[in-house]
Amino acid sequence: MSFEQRLTSLGLTLPSPPQPVATYVPSVRVGDLLFISGVVPSREGQIVFQGKVGGDLSKEEGYEAAKVSLLNALANIRQAAGSLDRVQRIVKMTGYVASHEGFNEQPYVINGASDLLVAIFGEAGLHARAAVGVAELPMSVPVELELTVQLLPGDS
Repeated sequence: MSFEQRLTSLGLTLPSPPQPVATYVPSVRVGDLLFISGVVPSREGQIVFQGKVGGDLSKEEGYEAAKVSLLNALANIRQAAGSLDRVQRIVKMTGYVASHEGFNEQPYVINGASDLLVAIFGEAGLHARAAVGVAELPMSVPVELELTVQLLPGDS
């Protein structure tokens, strides 16, 4: 089953690729590596989760915010590569979690994205990762993700 078919079999559809909110591009390709800029939990330009995890939001809501953010990252990958089937492997993901004082379950929150990557890409979705607690994120979102992806050889 292709990665695109797995996405569909999970009942998921990708949103339109999110537009940058500052001076940057959604992705940069260098050789077979694709670097995805930070993505947040938004749908069609509207933020769907706001606040700090462990205070305003539960860790479960943070987990869901990470999943929504990942779908935006996948939309950027599809836009840059032409298809998720061009992905050879997910190399690395960095997840930032806006954390209430004393909250230390950032790895659980970012598992929302990691678990979905493995569900879609299988072994190719296993990745190096950092889950970092921060005081604030842009637009008061609880999660921001960035990814590095290896594409199959050839042009997109």
